[in-house]
Amino acid sequence: MSGTEHGDAREPLSGPPESPPAAPEPDGSTTGVWSSGVSRSADGALRVGGHDLRTVAAEHGTPAYVLDEPDLRARARGYAQAFGSAFADLAGADVYYAGKAFLSVAVARWVHEEGLRIDTSTGGELAVALRAGVPGAHLGLHGNNKSASEVRTALEAGVGRIVVDSLAEVELVASVAAETGLRAPVMLRVTTGVHAGGHEFIATAHEDQKFGLSLASGAAREAVDAVLAAPALELVGLHSHIGSQILDLGGFEVAARALLRLRAEVAATTGVLVPEVDLGGGYGVAYTGTEGTPPTAPQVAAALADVVARACADLGTPAPRISVEPGRSIVGPTTLTLYTVGTVKPVELDGGGQRLYVSVDGGMSDNLRPALYGATYTAALASRRSAARPVTARVVGKHCESGDIVVHDVALPADVRAGDLLAVPVTGAYGRSMASNYNLVPRPPVLAVGPAGVRAIVRGETVADLLALDLG
Repeated sequence: MSGTEHGDAREPLSGPPESPPAAPEPDGSTTGVWSSGVSRSADGALRVGGHDLRTVAAEHGTPAYVLDEPDLRARARGYAQAFGSAFADLAGADVYYAGKAFLSVAVARWVHEEGLRIDTSTGGELAVALRAGVPGAHLGLHGNNKSASEVRTALEAGVGRIVVDSLAEVELVASVAAETGLRAPVMLRVTTGVHAGGHEFIATAHEDQKFGLSLASGAAREAVDAVLAAPALELVGLHSHIGSQILDLGGFEVAARALLRLRAEVAATTGVLVPEVDLGGGYGVAYTGTEGTPPTAPQVAAALADVVARACADLGTPAPRISVEPGRSIVGPTTLTLYTVGTVKPVELDGGGQRLYVSVDGGMSDNLRPALYGATYTAALASRRSAARPVTARVVGKHCESGDIVVHDVALPADVRAGDLLAVPVTGAYGRSMASNYNLVPRPPVLAVGPAGVRAIVRGETVADLLALDLG
């Protein structure tokens, strides 16, 4: 979190933006801020898959992450079908679900059933995917600082690829593979110098950062030669990731051409044609409805297939199998966080004007992104309809931090009051996965809404859970 430990001075109280927008109304679309199963009833209550959120709150409590299972399945299936179709005339394509965005046994099982593989970045994520029954061959292990134990577990599980991030890791994976008597399938993460995305901290392909092997410095080619020289390693692919929350696909062409050029150079000098290229992901989503329409799975797949076909034709090399990692665009919009309003307080601002501070029963412990990145969200009254005039509101949490902001500015009805329910959409990615117990607040449950009704797929923590970890 930027700013001081007990405050975030990035946004002083000096006049709100003029007329911030209200949350868009749910319309069943797949490119908006709500999952396709969200609707509003005649009395104004939000529903997910036909289930009234007032009933969900009464039965399960708040805060709670509410995940639309049919919507998640449809998004996963849509990516699998779009890339399967777009790359059918090339060498095929695989889509990897990003476990870091959110992973549970149920979600891992669902996305795999819909045709996706899973990218894991730690031993914990790998364990969850394996418990879900996902075959090792359909899993990858990522990360910039893997332990020998994580590498060993991945090899013993038969993972399809270990994405190696440094020259030191080439040595580590080779050593562990030799010890286990297993040959390690290695994919090298290459830093192409292309970066895109909404925040410096999530633009993960420029040179001065912890990820990848630099193409410009020669480290990437050095790593290729080191892998090819190691009997315990098999070079299965090259990997690039240019950032996150990307709405413009133009950067992928530059990065893809750089990666495919490296592949052609390796083939020309060693005779080895690397079979797979991973073009990463990070495709953006709408968080407030003001960002413009994010790219759809068919649009992304068609654009990347065109890039690969043209680049390989120019280089005179056959097309590789392609893999991608759509990231938040699969799980992000499937989930909303449901809160109960507590304190409501008007605050007079310097220079005139007023902002209504609406406190909810969660905060930065269940959604760290606004505090960490300044990420923007929206919120809507979920329990009733109001004819009151809209006012500029800031939705804040219950933590002892001035930076504990859930939604910086949104238009809410002037009569919002304690006991109302608020829904914050697009919290499926990096909500629960980044959640903490700050101020010893238990983490909320993840509730799946689907054909089986409403059920917890990750139970909420209790104070007893927190105390059980404290050994006195």
